[in-house]
Amino acid sequence: MKTSTARSTFRTHFVLGFLACAGLLGYAIYLQLHDGLEPCPLCIFQRIAFAALGVVFLVGALHAPAGRGGRRGYGALAVVAGLVGIGIAGRHVWLQLNPPAIPSCGAGLEFMRETMSTTSVIRKVLTGSGDCGTVDWTFLGLSMPAWSLVWFVLLTGWAAHAAFRR
Repeated sequence: MKTSTARSTFRTHFVLGFLACAGLLGYAIYLQLHDGLEPCPLCIFQRIAFAALGVVFLVGALHAPAGRGGRRGYGALAVVAGLVGIGIAGRHVWLQLNPPAIPSCGAGLEFMRETMSTTSVIRKVLTGSGDCGTVDWTFLGLSMPAWSLVWFVLLTGWAAHAAFRR
């Protein structure tokens, strides 16, 4: 394949990845502001992971490197962001399928950020419980974290395909 064709295909794939991330974040914000669906701490971390993945997609699309090394570099960054999102969404789905005995998510994220170190906040959120285990929204039988997990898997595969194919 010619370099210009590979470059435009990479750009197209990464633009579509960015648009998917932007659409998913837009819909989450719409549900929050319009329908009053407040995000739990794990939901917020998933939004951050989608934003990070979207930024990698956008920068990769704007740069559209001609060489394989550049495309692979953006692909690796996107895969790392996607894997972080998969881990967070997977943990959230696990909490929903195995709710804790005490239904309490604890203090709000803002309070935790003010009173705890960053690593303590991350540890506390990832061991989350209660509200993080509540299913407030479903579509086709899947909760929002389950859909996030699906989208993280798809977008991570999409980025890997765009960056590492021959």
